[in-house]
Amino acid sequence: MSKGFASNSRMALLAVCVLACFTAVGARLVFLHVIDREELLKFVERARRQIVVEHARRGTVTDVKGNVLATSRSYVVLGADPEMLREEDAPKWGDLARLLKVNFLELDRNLRRARAASQVALAGNNSETKEKRVRYVKLADEIDERVYDQIMDLRIRGVYGSRGYKRVYPGGQLAAHVLGYINKEHTPVTGAEKHLDLYLKGQDGWIESEKDGARRELAQFRTREVAPIDGHDVVLIIDSVIQNILERELDAIAMKFRPKFATIIASDPQTGAILGMANYPTYDLNNFAKEPIENQRNNAITDLIEPGSTFKIVAAGAALNDGIVTPFTSFDCDQPTVILNGKERKLPKEDHAMGTLSVAQIVSKSSNRGAAHLAIKLGDQRYYDYVRAFGFGESTRFPLGGEVRGLLEEPKKWDGLTITRMPMGHAVAATPLQIHMAMSAVANGGMLVRPQIIREIRANDGSVVRTFETEKRRQVLRPAVAAELAQMLHNVVKLGGTGNGFDIEGFEIAAKTGTTQKIIDGKYVNNRHVASFVGFFPASRPEIVLSVIVDDARVTGGTAYGRAVSAPAFKNVAEQIIQYLDIKPVRPSTRNLLATTGGAR
Repeated sequence: MSKGFASNSRMALLAVCVLACFTAVGARLVFLHVIDREELLKFVERARRQIVVEHARRGTVTDVKGNVLATSRSYVVLGADPEMLREEDAPKWGDLARLLKVNFLELDRNLRRARAASQVALAGNNSETKEKRVRYVKLADEIDERVYDQIMDLRIRGVYGSRGYKRVYPGGQLAAHVLGYINKEHTPVTGAEKHLDLYLKGQDGWIESEKDGARRELAQFRTREVAPIDGHDVVLIIDSVIQNILERELDAIAMKFRPKFATIIASDPQTGAILGMANYPTYDLNNFAKEPIENQRNNAITDLIEPGSTFKIVAAGAALNDGIVTPFTSFDCDQPTVILNGKERKLPKEDHAMGTLSVAQIVSKSSNRGAAHLAIKLGDQRYYDYVRAFGFGESTRFPLGGEVRGLLEEPKKWDGLTITRMPMGHAVAATPLQIHMAMSAVANGGMLVRPQIIREIRANDGSVVRTFETEKRRQVLRPAVAAELAQMLHNVVKLGGTGNGFDIEGFEIAAKTGTTQKIIDGKYVNNRHVASFVGFFPASRPEIVLSVIVDDARVTGGTAYGRAVSAPAFKNVAEQIIQYLDIKPVRPSTRNLLATTGGAR
């Protein structure tokens, strides 16, 4: 009988083949589980292990009254995994489109196209069709939590969201240059957002676990879970009402004069607390990407200007403080030259003949030559020391950074005319904030203080983490001298003063006008000016220091004097602040020993 195919040799060959297969499988298993085990485990861990970041909520920034200036709104980025979508869920896509407020046909087409592409790729035909697996399709950038919850109630498999926070600024452009913003990469760029980022950002948490083949978390394999720690809240000293008053006034200035830039600052002279700091041009923090970068600069601390006649408080205060003059010491302000170090030097020009003026009248009438005489009596080095003492040529230490130091050369670099030109605010450059803080030193009794704009840092439970107290830097003038100078500045707005007509009855405005020619192509020009009006009130018990500085105002048929451009804005703002803060009027004084109309004594 024939044995067919069941010969011994064939059976042996088959047995050898089967044995060889099992041997190969066994060898492969030895390599996988013994020899290459450690290396392969690392690969598996990388493939299955996942770390999901739980973002911390950035702290809120509020004003001194608790009004929210910057906060973080939670949102969800909605996406879909086409490979997980089911045809039986397609009828729900219409409800999904309605909740997302998008066109249903477009949504349906995009999802089906992505799903089809992934199915082709999974079938192994991607080399022919060049289709790639699509595991994610974005459906919406930002949706509210409430909408997301409604979408989840639809129970559409494959549709999921990832949570995040978006920085929003309820006031739009309110205090834009103080606050700064968070850019699209979630990086703080300027202002409080950048310089207080350590407090605001918080600490992200994370979940370390494993995922299955469908990228779903296997919660039972969680090995670590660290909860996020939300950022601290920042309370600024800025008052939203005062800030709004300043910004509305800047809008009026911009509409009328179309300046290059304008700045208004309001503060408490005793503490240096900045109640409002506004700039033109400004921008909307919620749409920062649409604004030119120059609009985002905080001109109050980044732009340098020659102070002009507001700088005359330095020469007057220094000469009085050193006791080399009294308020009644007189100088001939008609003489065009002066003998200095054995040489005849030209004095600066006056707008009109001044005659003989007392120190008090030099301030109230803003005499260029009178200020030069005061500085000459002090001498180069002594005058320079006082300029530095008033804070010029150095940072004010503004807490939010971005500040420039200003320009002030040492006496050894001065030419023969510097001592006659600097007292009128030329040959020196300062920021609006430096000028403002110098005037504050006169208002508070002669103390230069650091400007302060942060009140405190608060934890999530409302407890205070850190407070920011008044920081006194140095005594510039004796209190009695500061009081004398304050009265002289009050006379600026009286009859005969350069600010005549801008007093507020009962509130003793003390201020100094300033008009300085701009330097264009290395030369002073007659038709471009910086107009200033810087002062405080009430003069006898100062509560508010206010500065209005306008660069390159366009005045039709005239000159952009501080009196014409900045003084009206100062008065408008002062009247509103007086009403808002309920500042009490001052009882009229029965005598004024420094009256500008009384002549020199």
